Amino acid sequence: MAEITTIARPYAQAVFKLASEKQALSAWSDMLGLMAVVATDADMQRMIESPRMTSDKLAALFIDVCGDKLNTEAQNFIKVLADGGRMKALPEIYNLFQTLKSEAEGAIQAQLITAFPATDAQKQSVLEALKKRFGRDIELECKTDSSLVGGAVIRAGDMVIDGSVSGKLQKLAVALSH
Repeated sequence: MAEITTIARPYAQAVFKLASEKQALSAWSDMLGLMAVVATDADMQRMIESPRMTSDKLAALFIDVCGDKLNTEAQNFIKVLADGGRMKALPEIYNLFQTLKSEAEGAIQAQLITAFPATDAQKQSVLEALKKRFGRDIELECKTDSSLVGGAVIRAGDMVIDGSVSGKLQKLAVALSH
């Protein structure tokens, strides 16, 4: 995870700088979101990993799949990623770009990961607590992960609060092994 983030960060920062200069943060957010979805498609992943696929062919295929939703700069960005063998990093580039965009807009992105779908009251409670903690607007993304067994994990900025059952069991295991 850290390695893909290290690879994706300079690309996200470069795109963010370009989008900021052109006052096109929302447009780039939409385009990167589309690119990330296309890059995570199982068929596209096979193409990205195929040794028979040249970078030019991969970029052309990717651009063709995205259709007219990518401007010329975004198409050039795809070509740069394909040439560098960095197409797999697109989802993380998108995530990092969103974080930069939120910070620029005065908001913080946060994730609420629960074992079962969170209720509206739970989401609201987490939002209010995070707003109070950071003093900024919060963009909350909710996910479910049954491997947590119960409880929740909250990620906001570089803060992680692990209140999941699986997290507590891991802490107990570590404590018992020492």
